[in-house]
Amino acid sequence: MNRRLLSELRLVRLPFVLTCVLTLLLAGVVLTQAAFLSNIITRVFLLKVALGDVLPSLAFLAGVVGMRALLVYVERRNTANMAIRVKANLRDRFMSHLMRLGPVYIWGRRTGELTMTATEGIEALDAYFRGFLPGLIGAIVIPTVIAIVVLPIDGLSFLVMLLTAPLIPLFMMLIGATAGGLAHRQFTQMRRMGAHFLDVMQGLVTLKLFNRSQAQVESIAHITDQFRQATMRILRVSFLSAFMLEMLSTLSIAIVAVEIGIRLLYRGIGFEQALFLLIIAPEFYLPLRALGARFHAGATSLATAREIYRVLDAPIQRTLIPSAPIPEHLNIRFEHVTFTYDQRSHPALNDITLDIPFGHKVALVGASGSGKTTLANLLLGFITPTTGRITVNGVDLTSLDINQWRERLAWVPQKPYLFNTTIAENIRIAKTGASHAQIVLAAQAAGAHDFVSQLPQGYDSPCGEHGMRLSGGQVQRIAIARAILKDAPLLILDEATANLDVENEAIVQTALSNLLRAPDRTALVIAHRLNTVIDADSIYVIMDGQVVERGTHDEVMAHNAAYRELVRAFGEDTLDA
Repeated sequence: MNRRLLSELRLVRLPFVLTCVLTLLLAGVVLTQAAFLSNIITRVFLLKVALGDVLPSLAFLAGVVGMRALLVYVERRNTANMAIRVKANLRDRFMSHLMRLGPVYIWGRRTGELTMTATEGIEALDAYFRGFLPGLIGAIVIPTVIAIVVLPIDGLSFLVMLLTAPLIPLFMMLIGATAGGLAHRQFTQMRRMGAHFLDVMQGLVTLKLFNRSQAQVESIAHITDQFRQATMRILRVSFLSAFMLEMLSTLSIAIVAVEIGIRLLYRGIGFEQALFLLIIAPEFYLPLRALGARFHAGATSLATAREIYRVLDAPIQRTLIPSAPIPEHLNIRFEHVTFTYDQRSHPALNDITLDIPFGHKVALVGASGSGKTTLANLLLGFITPTTGRITVNGVDLTSLDINQWRERLAWVPQKPYLFNTTIAENIRIAKTGASHAQIVLAAQAAGAHDFVSQLPQGYDSPCGEHGMRLSGGQVQRIAIARAILKDAPLLILDEATANLDVENEAIVQTALSNLLRAPDRTALVIAHRLNTVIDADSIYVIMDGQVVERGTHDEVMAHNAAYRELVRAFGEDTLDA
């Protein structure tokens, strides 16, 4: 039993209640079937009643058997529908929560493990809601109803059932304590195996170039063998559990049969009574045996549920209750902002104060790891400051609707991501419903139209996973086309001309310059080329998470040694960060 999993039933109350009702009806049908069968056998073989006289009873018995089959069918269809609805809701919540947690949470975890949890992990819960939980209801309802009926008929049989029945769940729990830990280790191995497979597939080119593919084959074989061993340990426990439960139930039925047979031999109980008890005894233990067989699936489901709820319980840093409208003209200010990543003692940003006025172009420069990308992630709303605040026209950024805020900005990252769809669809992500002509204009402005036109399918050409079918420069230009198509009032550029040759850089630079010249556009340029940084309204030099100097290009060149060192280190015409 798991409270968190049981709480999921609130979404399927009616199917769950229907399962309980169907189980109760099934118990009644089982008793009716046993009663009619014992009565017919007694009349035919003991009282010598003609077969024709019991035909109505046989017909009714056939109807009862059919009713039992129908109830089992309806119950299984109902529990299957219940499991599907719970899984669908849980998967939606899982993905929605991941989206709300944002990229920073995902960056700290292996993609393959999250993928396995979202797919195989949630799918593994099917056995819990379709098998284990209905089996648990049956193990409670059916034996209880049978015991209540048996009590006035034969107290001794009732006592034997009462004493032997708890042995089955007791052994099931003792074995299950071991099975639960093994199931958790098995699922952990499966997640690691899936994550490792994904890493190897994505890095296959690198492995081939460095002749490390054979080493990875051996590594995969080792991980696969670990998963095999974990699975075999669970199967051993599962087979032991099945053996013990079968043995206990068989011995319990045998005890009931022996005590009834002895009393029947000495006329201590009537034949029809004894026959009814002998028929109903296996039905009494059957739900307990079935639950034992499903206990392994339940233990596996609980192991996967821990990983699912670990993600769902991850706190969302940002307050998603908007209380202020987005202003038209964006004046952004970082006020003594400090941010420290989880499990890190040193802050990525330390007491940062800077202004991004409306219509201005502000540049951030500094060495790699100085905190520039963290600052951009704060502005994008992926993370929130540990201390301090970010304001937009005096309003705290956390008070704004994050979705509306992101509608007002365009972002060109250093490593853009392209989805495994067409080039046109990848550009259209920036503006849903954009026409083909608008996409072409954006691509032309980004310097992407010429190479796209040369592709066999043009703008309908697939990009491949991660844009694998395109070069790095082509991917960068498509990302820039997105930003141009969006035409947002706030533009964030993070090495937007990276991976471009000199000719294409000049084309893209012209397009970006045109975008930046718009009087109603505010821009934050991070680690850009010197010919872009040089005409910025303000340049902030960041070192070790702190602003060490600010001013125009001429001012920081004249007064700041760190800025001059960057210019000298990366050449007179480039500035890298």
